[in-house]
Amino acid sequence: MIRSDAARKISDRVLFSSASKPYKPTKNPALNAKQALRDHLLQTCSEKELRQWFDPLEVTILPEEKRAVVLFPHSFFARWFEGTIQEKFEARLNDFLGGEYTIRYESPTNGAQGGRNVESSTKAVGFPFDSKFIFDTFLVNRKNFFPLASAREVTKQAGTLFNPFIICGEHGSGKSHMLRAIANEISKKADPAGLLLLSMDEMKNLYSTTFGGDVFRARNHICSHEFLFVDDFHQIQKYEDMQQEMIVLFNHFHDRKKQMVFCFQGKLSTHEYLDPVLLSRLEWGLMVSLKQPDLEIRIDYIRRQARHKKLQLTKEQILTLAQRFKDFRYLQGILIKLVAFRELVRKDLSKRDFEHILNNTEEKTAETLKSEHVIALVADHFGVSIKELKGSKRHARIAQARQVSMYLCKKLLPVSYPALGRTFGGKDHSTVLYSVKKIEQLRDDDPDLNSLLKELKKKCLLHGRD
Repeated sequence: MIRSDAARKISDRVLFSSASKPYKPTKNPALNAKQALRDHLLQTCSEKELRQWFDPLEVTILPEEKRAVVLFPHSFFARWFEGTIQEKFEARLNDFLGGEYTIRYESPTNGAQGGRNVESSTKAVGFPFDSKFIFDTFLVNRKNFFPLASAREVTKQAGTLFNPFIICGEHGSGKSHMLRAIANEISKKADPAGLLLLSMDEMKNLYSTTFGGDVFRARNHICSHEFLFVDDFHQIQKYEDMQQEMIVLFNHFHDRKKQMVFCFQGKLSTHEYLDPVLLSRLEWGLMVSLKQPDLEIRIDYIRRQARHKKLQLTKEQILTLAQRFKDFRYLQGILIKLVAFRELVRKDLSKRDFEHILNNTEEKTAETLKSEHVIALVADHFGVSIKELKGSKRHARIAQARQVSMYLCKKLLPVSYPALGRTFGGKDHSTVLYSVKKIEQLRDDDPDLNSLLKELKKKCLLHGRD
């Protein structure tokens, strides 16, 4: 598959819309539907991108029948489309038509006598677990490449390769997104009715409420499915009786090569409450660990969302948001607040408005801990003055104290790199970023420095509680 720069840009775009509504046909739906679909796609794609990949298509939309026909200009375009944009296009079409639909792809081919034939394929397409949860909208960096590749492989060889498939990660790392993306992809090949996706709390409720405590009826209901997806599996620690039941369910699905996918918060090895038998069963499969989206990914996400929501943000504001909010749920929430302010209060979002909204939203690691407290503690430990620490002298001891204090401020306080640079005598944010990264690298190889950082961090947090 050949991918041009334009194709790569299209493939990398996150097609995400939380406010899209199903298309309502007019008196001449066949005539107007393609333009209406194009207008819908403009919510998440630029005009330039649509001219590159959508306009060359001949698209017939029959909204009342929930049916679409797509004719490619040539077979090469069809192969490129399938490998780069098809999944995102089908997800947006799902939003447009409001549910499951049938799509027919047609591509011209050269016949045996030099004539032109049409090769076609028809399939039913649906996203029973929400069309925004697909692989192509999963924000990935190099750290999460292996988990994403493994998840895609699960959808191709369900039940035979990685069973169970266990997704681990901290809060906001994308576990639920990946779980639903796997389910959506499998639903294209299997009957969606055969997929059961629920949280551990919902599973417990199914036993206790839906089936009135009848364990056998609840078990038979679950076992009647071909695929089992359980989100927030770690919540099983609240339901001791469910551990033995999960062993029974596990044996049923595994013995019949029926795929299981579970999500855990944190690492599996840290969940000491798990029954040894259940733990050993879970270890039969493949466990992948999702890393928190890094700064680059968060910046990219904010830019895309700001462009989609037509929210004017400066480069420094985007950087501040990306540094201050590492959890995507908080990022989504703050962006909604900013959009609401623009629409309901003032069209022009001032710098003061921006800071006020952030200060009333962000999590506070230590309620009374300030950067000045951290700087004073570090200066005292290293035997340097606060003025020297904030200054520009590069003596080894002063420079190390400065880098350590920058590192601790960034780790303990909800403060951006630009703001931290201003605290340290007006230094550029890149200087602070360099210092933080350098300390992170050194602590991995220097046990003494690692111990010192832990000790200073403890002192800072104790000071913050005073």
